[in-house]
Amino acid sequence: MNKPAGWKNYEDFAAGIDTNRIPATDELVGRKFIIKEASGNRLEFRFVAKNCMEWRDRDGRGRGWFEAVPVAADTYFLDMTFEERPRDALTLLVNTRTLRTLAVLSQVRPEKVEGEPQVTQTFTPGLLAAPGSPSALEPALTRDLIGKRTWQRYSPNHLYEHTYLSSERYCWQCLQGEQRGHGDVDLATTYKFDEKLYLFTFREFKIPVASVFCFNFDTMRSTGKFLGIKGDGAIENTAAGAYITIASEAVYEKGCEPV
Repeated sequence: MNKPAGWKNYEDFAAGIDTNRIPATDELVGRKFIIKEASGNRLEFRFVAKNCMEWRDRDGRGRGWFEAVPVAADTYFLDMTFEERPRDALTLLVNTRTLRTLAVLSQVRPEKVEGEPQVTQTFTPGLLAAPGSPSALEPALTRDLIGKRTWQRYSPNHLYEHTYLSSERYCWQCLQGEQRGHGDVDLATTYKFDEKLYLFTFREFKIPVASVFCFNFDTMRSTGKFLGIKGDGAIENTAAGAYITIASEAVYEKGCEPV
């Protein structure tokens, strides 16, 4: 899909979109997380210094950048990029008490595929290898957000409206900011990670960008990131975060709910 005339590039709206983000923490420095996935894959992350981690899995090992944000009690939003794989970014939700994890691998395709977003995402629940037994919910796809309309205040200059249309799509429009007046319907995926805690992602069609967010409906905070291609062709991973306001909620007649 070609970008319409006047449509903003990724970097045009991303500047300052982390103003209302929960601050990152360095409290994981010196720790190691081992995550076991249902496929049998074992991921190991050692947080060796601020914004520096070492990783290992069944296919290899390497180094990269990381950031950890505390999004709920015992729960971290971990975002990572890799020196060896510049087109990839891995985002993890990790609860150190329940031992539940959810990984989202975002990948920028080298070429566009007609009719599909250029940034893809795959989702993998797992377990943190630690003493004790897993508790709480196993992360799973959910329909809980369908019908909700929220305002996402990222900064004094960034206000977006989200309408969660179905299990596959959401609608957005910019009410304040560089993209004011722009909007679209894009592919979306939502997982329930814990009570009132959701992982929400979307993949845009008009520009090569995708996002991963944790919504905490107890604190009404959104913590996330964008991965995309800038106007000059460079790949960038950008932090974002917002205050959430629920504007309204639709109620559907039984048997006529969205897909």
